[in-house]
Amino acid sequence: MTTRTHPSAHSRPLRVAVTALALSILAGCSSVKLDDNVPVTERTPTPVGGAGGAGGAAGAGSAAVDSRTVVPVQTPAADASQPPASVDRVIYFDFDSYTVKPEFMATLEAHARFLNADRQRRVVLEGHTDERGGREYNLALGQKRADAVRRALALLGVQDGQMESVSYGKEKPAVQGSGEEAWSRNRRVELVYR
Repeated sequence: MTTRTHPSAHSRPLRVAVTALALSILAGCSSVKLDDNVPVTERTPTPVGGAGGAGGAAGAGSAAVDSRTVVPVQTPAADASQPPASVDRVIYFDFDSYTVKPEFMATLEAHARFLNADRQRRVVLEGHTDERGGREYNLALGQKRADAVRRALALLGVQDGQMESVSYGKEKPAVQGSGEEAWSRNRRVELVYR
């Protein structure tokens, strides 16, 4: 008759020995001996900023900074009566024309959105011409340009009471001088918010 032993019965003493060895290694690593021969010096805390005493750290900050020398940062408040700076405020025209060019429709739509968002906002449409032509002619052309922008804004929903159109003719040029470059800059309507 043969006696059968379970295979794990032989490995149990081996596992116990390995575990005991591992625990003894871990125990040896975790203990650090202190060196009793290191000199110990006592230090007294130094107050920061001369405040001293109990709570010196908290009081030191306020004592070190003179509140009279601190100037609060002023950020410019957004002017709600003005459209964003990214929106152009000038519509240019061709020579002897008061037709609003399609390239300026996006600008007018941005102004219309701004004006429609608050019916209390007001805009003055200032019509201008270049230096060529008589005074009466240029005043009439500047008025037609301002009125053309006014009609375009009205079609975009801006109330008539929010707009005023005026003409300066050639009296207030944006650019001094003669020649097509100066003239093209002066043939315009400026949108001025008040």
